[in-house]
Amino acid sequence: MTTATTEKTAAKVVSPAEWLAARKQLLTKEKEFTRLRDELSRQRREMPWEKVEKTYVFEGANGTETLADLFDGRSQLVVYHFMFGPGWKEGCPSCSFLADSFDGAAIHLAQRDTTFLAISRATLPEIDAFKKRMGWKFQWVSSNGTDFNYDYQVSVGNGEKASNKVYYNYTLTEFPSEERPGLSVFFKRDGDVFHTYSTYARGLDILLPTYNILDMTAKGRDEDALPHSMAWVRHHDRYSDGKLVDLKKLVK
Repeated sequence: MTTATTEKTAAKVVSPAEWLAARKQLLTKEKEFTRLRDELSRQRREMPWEKVEKTYVFEGANGTETLADLFDGRSQLVVYHFMFGPGWKEGCPSCSFLADSFDGAAIHLAQRDTTFLAISRATLPEIDAFKKRMGWKFQWVSSNGTDFNYDYQVSVGNGEKASNKVYYNYTLTEFPSEERPGLSVFFKRDGDVFHTYSTYARGLDILLPTYNILDMTAKGRDEDALPHSMAWVRHHDRYSDGKLVDLKKLVK
């Protein structure tokens, strides 16, 4: 048990009146945080756009499609850069942790003029096999053979392979994998596609409902004693003894 956990589980026990006073004090800070988050979201929406000049071609369930095609008739496109390289046996466990919430979100986003999908450098057969194993329904296309992943900082380029540093999250840093997670947002207007926003690393926290729920508990994420955050995360079909779960048994 970590020190942080010990301190939290050994918290001071008080009367209901004292607890209510403490809760109201924290509520004031929570409301301030909410207002700051709203302001940050407003500033994000006011970011300048950059026109996407390259023609990227992806392979998916609908055959080959350009970035403009992926909007599927909507004006906004949100892309999750899923860490899954060609030749990998399976997708990244941490990205899979995020992806477990994608199906529910994609349905609702479509009602707000927004298409959501994942893109990886893995080949389409590799993506489809892993997607079937995990039981996911969200759209997922392959960028294999294109510059897309390299241009959006989520795959190691040839020039980076000889260096210990890679360009990620808008700076030179160390990253242990040739693939990296991220999220990019695009807008289509009069046939032109614009890149409006991308976020990486801890900027993806907001996509993790499990972490957001844990943040409200007494123990929080409880990862201080782990080698790294998310060290405990597994693919959702590997949580018991490491064996794959028979998905047919999960369907009543």
